[in-house]
Formats: sequence, structure tokens, C-alpha cells
Amino acid sequence: MPIIVNLDVMMAKRKVSLNELQQKVGITLANLSILKTGKARAIRFETLAAICKALNCQPGDILEYQDS
Repeated sequence: MPIIVNLDVMMAKRKVSLNELQQKVGITLANLSILKTGKARAIRFETLAAICKALNCQPGDILEYQDS
């Protein structure tokens, strides 16, 4: 898939654990883990906005497009 999820990188930069982010965003740990590992097929804008707010970042810091 040409969309790369850099959530783990941003979490490391902000020193935020998966459990901390889950509590701030309010989605299940399983869904957050799927997103973090890049296995997600979609993300709601509402969820993306909540993650960006919790990590104080922009959507482009989390999602990246790579042409294959």
C-alpha cells in the first residue's frame, strides 16, 4: 500500500506510550495497535484529528505517501 503510517515514530518523538495515547484518543487499544503497525485499511478523520491533538502534530506527520 502506498500510504505509510508513521504513528510509532511520532509517538516515540513525543514519548507517548500506546496506553497513554489510547486514553487520550478514546479508541480501543486493539484498533490503535492496528493503526500503529500499518495494518489499518482506513481511518476516520475524527480519529486522526484526536491523534493529532493528543500528539500535537499534523496529519502529514503521521501519514506519508510513497509511490511504488
